[in-house]
Amino acid sequence: MVSGYQAVSGLTIRSLEREDLPAVLEIERLSHSHPWSEAVFLDCFRSNYRLWALVREDVLVGFAIVSHLHDEAHLLNICVHPDVRRCGAGRYLLRHTLAQALRDDAVCMILEVRESNDPAASLYLSEGFEEIGRRPDYYPAGQGREAARVLALTFS
Repeated sequence: MVSGYQAVSGLTIRSLEREDLPAVLEIERLSHSHPWSEAVFLDCFRSNYRLWALVREDVLVGFAIVSHLHDEAHLLNICVHPDVRRCGAGRYLLRHTLAQALRDDAVCMILEVRESNDPAASLYLSEGFEEIGRRPDYYPAGQGREAARVLALTFS
């Protein structure tokens, strides 16, 4: 799981900077029907958040936003550009967030995933997350709202 994760060829991870926001907003827009606003991203630049940039040849191709509260890490947003999907980039970024949460003394990571997002849920479950509940009407949807599956991974 977390230990010994391998880099994906040509990809590196660094801290996300405010200057990355135009690229982040574009990836978010390409990936979600109801993307986060710039204001939401700006609000994440606080001391209890960890913001990660996935980079290929100095071009931002993905990001992850993790909030920390006491001993819990909450993966709020993880996204990779459509051009780098299905090659292990998302898994690499997820494993990085997990390893960093462990370094920050988190005992678990939780996240929400759209009920309809089977590819993302499959990734999380394959990395050891377990479903612990559901949040009805959590996400905006084309017609009304959509439930979220709540997943958690406890670090041992």
